[in-house]
Amino acid sequence: MLQGARRTIMNFPFAYLGRSRTRSIGFLLCCLIRRLQFPRLLLLGVICHAVVCSLWRPGLAGSASLLHLYSNKSNPEQGYCEREVRLASSLDFWTLSSENLIAVLPIDPVKENYVRKVKNCVFSIAFPTPFKSRVHLVAVSKFGIWADQLGDGRAHLIGIYMNRQGEKWELQLKGSGKTPYSRNGDGRAVLRSSVREFLCSEAMYYLRIPTSRAASLVVSDDAVWRDQFYNGNVVKERGAVVLRVAKSWFRIGSLEILAHYGELDLLRMLLDFIIQEHFPSIDVKEPNRYLDFFSTVVSETAQLIALWMSVGFAHGVCNTDNFSLLSITIDYGPFGFMEAYNPDFVPNTSDDERRYKIGNQANIGMFNLNKLLQALNPLLDPRQKQLAAQILEGYPILYDTRFRELFKAKLGLLGKSKGDDDLIAFLLHLMEKTEADFTMTFRQLSEITQSQLQELSIPQQFWALKMISKHKLFPAWVSQYLLRLKSNVNDSDSERRKRMTTVNPRYVLKNWMVESAVQKAERNDFSEVHLLQQVLRRPFQKHSAAETAGYSSPTPSWAKDLRVSCSS
Repeated sequence: MLQGARRTIMNFPFAYLGRSRTRSIGFLLCCLIRRLQFPRLLLLGVICHAVVCSLWRPGLAGSASLLHLYSNKSNPEQGYCEREVRLASSLDFWTLSSENLIAVLPIDPVKENYVRKVKNCVFSIAFPTPFKSRVHLVAVSKFGIWADQLGDGRAHLIGIYMNRQGEKWELQLKGSGKTPYSRNGDGRAVLRSSVREFLCSEAMYYLRIPTSRAASLVVSDDAVWRDQFYNGNVVKERGAVVLRVAKSWFRIGSLEILAHYGELDLLRMLLDFIIQEHFPSIDVKEPNRYLDFFSTVVSETAQLIALWMSVGFAHGVCNTDNFSLLSITIDYGPFGFMEAYNPDFVPNTSDDERRYKIGNQANIGMFNLNKLLQALNPLLDPRQKQLAAQILEGYPILYDTRFRELFKAKLGLLGKSKGDDDLIAFLLHLMEKTEADFTMTFRQLSEITQSQLQELSIPQQFWALKMISKHKLFPAWVSQYLLRLKSNVNDSDSERRKRMTTVNPRYVLKNWMVESAVQKAERNDFSEVHLLQQVLRRPFQKHSAAETAGYSSPTPSWAKDLRVSCSS
């Protein structure tokens, strides 16, 4: 997937939006939505309006505000642009620019948008392809609560957004049409995969896992043809676009392709740019900067994958072009949160070789880091190459250490004990043999009392623990666990349960949940998308609507054989 490693940047004539232009841009966005002027910019207008609503009117649901523009047919002319201008006047510090990227990094001199091998550049310029049919804003994320947070053959980088705190975020459209890197694709995304990406990137953020964010989701009535399971059954689906956001969309593949083609001057230029922009602790003038950069990426990648494992998340396609250089989760395709515990769990039915099974993610991480090292090697001297190889050799220890820390916290263990690793492995073995639900086993251990465990009296509501309790070795594990809890200094059972519920979510985005939401969305019922948005913002807190929907219950029988593929 090297060819997709270069990126597409949108040639937007209003590339810089500062104080002097906020009124005219607000007016433009209004007119784009209402009159379909400047069709090449229509999609951007619709989506950026959603961003504006959610960013600068935190008390107002951005989706409801924009949907009103479509649904109010009694007097469609009255007051629309006036309201937009009033909104725009508040955007005193809103800027969107691509100047920082294109001023430093070379652009493809070929302006035509056709599939080809592109060399000696980092970006190609292309216009998104607008939808031709009616569009509908499905959902918007509330950006105001951000705390600190690459592209492919169907993504357009709009520019860099800077908020009032001076933080920079790269805005990218996914599903916005063909690019020079589309290969045989049409550059579109469909509704089902776009709903999945929108919901999962937000779910991961609230699970406190480094991730890209989804700002908004737009669906159209345009026909997109897909063979979902590659079995010759091509069907018509609805096109959709996600506006997604990250500090950077550069990936391991972004460097790998330059090294592959021997574009070493450009490789050095891009590396220095990435280090200067995103690794402030590294001095870009230091001769060992690439070594320090590699060490940081190795450490943070180990941390990221350990976090994935702690919530039972399998990415689905862990190739080098889906691994961020900032060690955030990107490109949500055929992902899956493990339901019945199984280290061989593969969410992607296209992965016939089970290369990206959940139990192999740490190994794939090391494989990708080795590819990163190979890309860096031409820029390293012999001593630096040796040190870099030693850094990579330390990856398993970094991963194992973080994995152990996370799972000890999931079990409420304080301090250190010689048998902690065995205790964790013992539980996972019982879960595998009984096919217990991964998420709810740990959550129910967070809620059950020690006395209930001691008596092996498992109430019916703890259905996942009851499943494990059927194993003949469960009493032995309980005895070891309770004995270990006694070594927690100055701890009580209530404190233990309180502590564990802050790290063991009650709700994760299981495939059956998102499938239910997608099925409704296909009928223009976005209620479950919105419900999941609400629930997944507080995954550690009990939510009455989520309980009614069965989000903490066993997987329903209709969803036992759900399949997800790369086709999106």
